Amino acid sequence: MTTVTGSGEGFGSVAWWGLSPALDLQAECPPDASSPGDPPELDILLLGSVDARHILRTLAQAQLWPLRRLNFFVLENNLEAVARQILILNLAFEPPEKMGLQEKSEMFLELWGNGLVRTQVAEYVRTQSQRMRRLLPEPDDLAAQLPQLSLEALKFRERDSLEAVFIFWAASEAEASFPLSRLWDSRLRGYLGSRYDARRGVSDWDLHMKLHDRGARVINSQEFRRWRETSVAFEIRDASAYQLPNRTLASGRLMSHRGERVAVRGYWGDVATGPFVAFGIESDDQSLLLTRNGTPVKCAGEISLHNVTSLFRSLVAAGKEVSGAEPEVEAEGRAPGSDPASSRPFRVHFLPLGAAPTLHHRHRFCSRFHLLYVSCGMVHQLSPELGACVAPGGRLVVELARYLVDLRPNQLESFSGRVRELAEAAGFVPESHEGPPETFARFSRKPQPGLDGPPPQGASCVCQKAEAPPLDSLTPPSEVLIPPPGASEPAPSEILSSSSNEDAPVLTPPPEDSESAPSEILSPSSNEDAAVPTPPFEDSELAPSGILRPTASPAVAGTLSGPLDTMTPPSDSEPAYGCGARAPGILTPSPGNSDPSLSGILSPARGPDDLGMPSGKPGHLSSPKL
Repeated sequence: MTTVTGSGEGFGSVAWWGLSPALDLQAECPPDASSPGDPPELDILLLGSVDARHILRTLAQAQLWPLRRLNFFVLENNLEAVARQILILNLAFEPPEKMGLQEKSEMFLELWGNGLVRTQVAEYVRTQSQRMRRLLPEPDDLAAQLPQLSLEALKFRERDSLEAVFIFWAASEAEASFPLSRLWDSRLRGYLGSRYDARRGVSDWDLHMKLHDRGARVINSQEFRRWRETSVAFEIRDASAYQLPNRTLASGRLMSHRGERVAVRGYWGDVATGPFVAFGIESDDQSLLLTRNGTPVKCAGEISLHNVTSLFRSLVAAGKEVSGAEPEVEAEGRAPGSDPASSRPFRVHFLPLGAAPTLHHRHRFCSRFHLLYVSCGMVHQLSPELGACVAPGGRLVVELARYLVDLRPNQLESFSGRVRELAEAAGFVPESHEGPPETFARFSRKPQPGLDGPPPQGASCVCQKAEAPPLDSLTPPSEVLIPPPGASEPAPSEILSSSSNEDAPVLTPPPEDSESAPSEILSPSSNEDAAVPTPPFEDSELAPSGILRPTASPAVAGTLSGPLDTMTPPSDSEPAYGCGARAPGILTPSPGNSDPSLSGILSPARGPDDLGMPSGKPGHLSSPKL
């Protein structure tokens, strides 16, 4: 079976490296002179960055910008990518006295992009995995030895699964086999199908007719073909040295076997584009990009090694410059002999898997991030809820699918248009740029009147779901509840009494000799034709306790209204008691003893706070003072 061109199956279901050059994220979000804090903070949310290349590039270029504390929030869709980034960051910040610059650069490229690695690299992965296996169950030790990393936001089951990943990495080949060469060949056969026998011609076609035409001309035919066939992208040493599998490229999937779902570990990553794009097609040193007779003088592997070496050299220099910039980090505790770069003003926070749709429910993330980066494999997560986490005026950078060789030009245009639609729906506007956006699409957050900005003190987050409206908005029409002009606000003791004037529902003071007692209003009259029930007592005044205990039928007195969502305004066919049944704590007669003549006598109270009533539990009336 031949894979359909344009299906995108070559990218795989798990991303191990990015499909765009590394970015300096501070250049995407320039510093603002009015930024609060000392030093000012820059909060960046990375959605699917997978390989920490943007973090390393940003930290390496930090000396070019004013001092700011950088907070990176990383959100991935699989724990293997989280473990790889932890391992890559540990390698990047190894102190110079433990590992030289050349050794670190070569080990980084092998660990990052090769399927087969040398013995030294496999031993480093095993050592660091055993270390992380011991630190994960001990948060205090983890914070002391790796203060630049934060795993506090991960769920406990995710930490357990992350520990299982490090256990697999620390195992030997005899304990847990991972035959990557066989898995790579199986993955390539499934991708090419009937074209597998012509795989050399297919790789040359994808390179010259797709990658070269899209700007990656420095990728050499020899290195691209070698990677397609053997999974070795960066062959810095002798070819015979790369023998052991790179266990960090292993991931799990649920497969169907004899009618049952079983967990299988294998390689499900990219077999089409390769890891050359991130560090191998652009460089600050333009001499590396020169061509002679139309052929680049340097290949992508050489450019990648130069760029990574320069990056690590800048990190070491930046660590020495800002090692004392944040004394409070040193006060938190640092292991003796640890990297001085751990005191630089930055921290990487790993968020729970799949937290993008619910991130806006957390108060501390509402309108917080100054920059949002979304990879091409996570564009479907871009939504208005996620956009609400970006501060007004914040930036959005979306990685496009320019270097996906399985996509045709018209599909690339459709993908760019879809990205723009999602970004505009999320509250962003495209930024002006020269020419079409081919590698990245850039947007800025437009202000949302009444929604953006920090919530007031003690208020709920503006990004959360809307709460129930106040009781004032649930009251019936104003002509029923609003007293006539000139009427003063009634006293608490007047709430349950009615005026003798039927034209205006004005609340009157406590009854005298000629007026009915409060308890008489709730008592149904024996005369059904009378508009106002006659008092059954001759005594005109009652004690305060008598207001809540009328002498009428027990079924009538003290009946509380139902919940707000079940109350409806009175209709013509039902007895109406002032349309105030929505307010809590109003006494209403029992349905069996209702009298249509009582309609409009009782005016609903809007609440204890509005009318000065004594405070009490919701849904209960306290005895007013007469």
